Amino acid sequence: MKDQQPRPAGGSAPLQDSRNTRNTGPGRLLIAVYGVFAISATARAGYQILTKFSEAPVAYLLSAFAALVYVAATVSLAKSGTTWFKVSVAAVLVELAGVLVVGALSVFDSVQFPHETVWSLFGRGYGFIPLLLPVLGLVWLYRRRPSRATATPAKARQ
Repeated sequence: MKDQQPRPAGGSAPLQDSRNTRNTGPGRLLIAVYGVFAISATARAGYQILTKFSEAPVAYLLSAFAALVYVAATVSLAKSGTTWFKVSVAAVLVELAGVLVVGALSVFDSVQFPHETVWSLFGRGYGFIPLLLPVLGLVWLYRRRPSRATATPAKARQ
């Protein structure tokens, strides 16, 4: 019963805590963009690993890792509850760290990145959206963080 919403008096549907819903309003657009990146990064990494892995194994494995991060972010942003909120924050922070680290490495050590990944050159091949997306994601998550009342189990509040 950890992520259960409070019920209105005399009603059967739970009340929506607007701060505990990340999949409404602009959050839907954010989830859609993450979904597109999850699908495209997965397809790209799968193709690269299956057809030309020996050309740039580090880059292609990083593309596969990025795909997994985008899938985790997409799913967790679409789900409600404090556990999924924590998964979302972790996924988006890993994404931001990945974009910054891989972006910097691809600039300063281009020998290791003969082929681009989603995060190479800070996402230049994708219009720098991979650099902007986690920043927007973290802002959205901060604005939609669970309130203290919904983040603590009911037994602890009694």
